[in-house]
Amino acid sequence: WEVQTPPRAQRDPRVRAARVLPSSNPGIWQRVRLPLPPGGTQQGDVAAASGHTVVLVDQSDEILKKSTKGIEESLKRVTKKKFADKPEAGAEFIEKTLKNLTTSTDAVAVVHSTDLVIEAIVENQEIKSELFKRLDKFAPEHTIFTSNTSSLQITQLANSTTRQDRFGGLHFFNPVPMMKLVEVVKTPMTSQKTYESLMDFSKAVGKSPVSCKDTPGFIVNRLLVPYMMEAVRLFERGDASKEDIDVAMKLGAGYPMGPFELLDYVGLDTSKYIIDGTAYLFSFFPPLFRKLVDECCNENLTHN
Repeated sequence: WEVQTPPRAQRDPRVRAARVLPSSNPGIWQRVRLPLPPGGTQQGDVAAASGHTVVLVDQSDEILKKSTKGIEESLKRVTKKKFADKPEAGAEFIEKTLKNLTTSTDAVAVVHSTDLVIEAIVENQEIKSELFKRLDKFAPEHTIFTSNTSSLQITQLANSTTRQDRFGGLHFFNPVPMMKLVEVVKTPMTSQKTYESLMDFSKAVGKSPVSCKDTPGFIVNRLLVPYMMEAVRLFERGDASKEDIDVAMKLGAGYPMGPFELLDYVGLDTSKYIIDGTAYLFSFFPPLFRKLVDECCNENLTHN
């Protein structure tokens, strides 16, 4: 995604990047590029809606067309509520936002003029590192790299580049247009200037950022994953049904979703990747969860 503020964010098939142009407002991101995976288009949606110029970068024109259509549908849902009494204003908002969006399949060409890269591809350390290593060769010296990873170590990703001081984490939450939180992750090597820039960018796109060190799972998933796995164990032992566990947590704890609803929403494969990043801290992976992931995702779990 390439964004300007009226310029600010961009995207590549595997990364999200953002580039800032000179402005009278130092510290405000003006141009951003974000290479994203399926579903990662939501960051571009938010960036474009907040006045950024966004370039969607992905692996094929077909994927980009689907991404653009998804953004348009998302904007229609938002405007239906936001401009319920002013349909004309809603239509104008959609038109203006979509004008901020362009597409590209060339990640290297995109990163040449990027200020901020926000990667959001598959939760695989090796693949992510390979992408950052490649982009690092072509990105301007000032460009900040970030990852939207849910659980992988930001420090290890940063070590695949020559810009450890300009590397951090920007963890958005789904659905991005609705969820206000962004976890801003600072490694021991992240400079204060980079950290402050990431906090400013998060606020500029209408989010409420929280700061966290580079600890497994960061804040939310460090607490959420053990909770979800304990719910699976509770069901596995026959102590309660999935439905009753979900109802209990919604009505008793005030959660919008129960743990099983949340696992279904996030996806078992994605949940598995998140757990992989934190499993060494806890005794995770109830047998039932392993079985479900193997059956639903057709992949073998590797658990160290």
